[in-house]
Amino acid sequence: MSRARLTRRQVGGLAVGGLAAGALGAGALSKGALAADASTFVSGFALPGNLDPHQVYDVPMQSMMLNAYDNLYRYQNDPPKIVPWLAESHTVSEDGLTWQFKLRPGIKFHDGSPMTADDVVYSFRRVLALALAPSSAFLKILKPENVTAIDPLTVGFKLDTSYAPFFAAIPSICIVNPRVIKANEKAGDWGKSWLASNGAGSGAYKIVSEGYRPLEYLDMEIHDGHFLGWADNPKPVKKIAYRPTKETSTRILALLNGSLDCTDTNLPADQVDQINASKIAYVQKDVVMRTFVIRMNNTKPPFNNINARKAFAHAFNYMGFIKDILGGYATRDPYPMPDNLWGIPKDTKGYDYDLKMAKEYAAKAIAEGAPMKRQFELHVQSENEQSVQGAQLFQADLAQIGINLKVVGNIWSNLTTQASKPDTTPDLWVHWVSTYFVDPENWVGQMYDSQFHGTWKASAYYKNDEVDVLLRKARGLVKQEERDPLYQEAIRKIMADCPDIWIYNSMQLQGLNKRVKGRRFCTVGQGAEVRWITLDG
Repeated sequence: MSRARLTRRQVGGLAVGGLAAGALGAGALSKGALAADASTFVSGFALPGNLDPHQVYDVPMQSMMLNAYDNLYRYQNDPPKIVPWLAESHTVSEDGLTWQFKLRPGIKFHDGSPMTADDVVYSFRRVLALALAPSSAFLKILKPENVTAIDPLTVGFKLDTSYAPFFAAIPSICIVNPRVIKANEKAGDWGKSWLASNGAGSGAYKIVSEGYRPLEYLDMEIHDGHFLGWADNPKPVKKIAYRPTKETSTRILALLNGSLDCTDTNLPADQVDQINASKIAYVQKDVVMRTFVIRMNNTKPPFNNINARKAFAHAFNYMGFIKDILGGYATRDPYPMPDNLWGIPKDTKGYDYDLKMAKEYAAKAIAEGAPMKRQFELHVQSENEQSVQGAQLFQADLAQIGINLKVVGNIWSNLTTQASKPDTTPDLWVHWVSTYFVDPENWVGQMYDSQFHGTWKASAYYKNDEVDVLLRKARGLVKQEERDPLYQEAIRKIMADCPDIWIYNSMQLQGLNKRVKGRRFCTVGQGAEVRWITLDG
């Protein structure tokens, strides 16, 4: 499905979404939304910064890669369970160092070439060589030469040290086709430039030639030869058209006029009743393991002062935000990871909204020489109304205690780039930490161990040697009952240091067209996997 053959329904989606006229030509945009296409699922999910799953790993990438790529194991269902996918089984040595994965026979990539253990080896070595976001769970414990093909269908991993989250993180790595990538390498770049705008997967859907414009649109079509087959869904979606929109009002209008089959998963709570009252759409509510956090750059004064950080933490109106702005569609979570995950010290109290206490902490910080009178910048994802509203609420409360906060609009790709260095990381910035894999390592392990400084997850640039020791020991053990008390102790110390402002655990609100049937939800990927969906009408 090339751009020239986009359906009339998709053209309507482009017109409503306000995308560049060049995507189809100005004439096509003027046609408006017409009859629904019974074979095309039009998604309002955001697109990742580029299409290479070894370069980018965030929520938009998850929504794309779960459809275009496969993994050795994958998370499915709610609550999430890790299940065999490309691999039909695995074994692990008693010391947790040696792993072997047995591939299913007969798997084919989108170009028709067979998948073997050599392709898995290439994929993991490429991840380690690029050393970008998806590699964070593996870089410290796995050398490229220790990923090997034992036979055509068996791949082995020899870890440098025991690492409990290894298996939990396996679904984060996509297996790519080295033959199409190597043909497009430039100066030893591992095909990085090419794969940023092309596909090299085996997933249920394949990226269409010329069907991509960065951050604007992406077209996929069904991979009939997917290894799982289609017996479990005899009427699958034939095409996926990603049509993200920046403005909330535009996104909702597109849902209500039938131009979008789904919105993204950050629907404003004040739109729920309007959408549910419509004849065409409804709001799906799912509890997700996704935390909302305001980061404080602990290297920039006054945030290198604990009293300054506590002043800011006590100035956020947690329950006001949850009740008044989110309509109660979230739960207060005072911890640096989801409160429904093991490893939480339930005896530890979080920070409450208390402007009197905030003012007292600010006075202590000033007495210690902290520059509390300067203007501070809080960077938000401007396309996300909820993050903007939360920032404005915070701004108003800080003003009551004499703190001047400026809210600065930004976009996710810029923010993650800025967060790679302490000097360019904003004073404060707001984001979610989603479930990339189900283990405390996904949250506190990678957010507060100083070895991860330079990644967006560790952008508080927090440093506590005792916490480093606890987190590193916890990830080196295999048994959960041994790891649990270490995480609890680490979290107690982290919370006492108050490096960030932890706000809530999410309830996901997503607008869906009523013709969408068979959706399966998993907190990993936030229900974006399309292979189970059928479209009525």
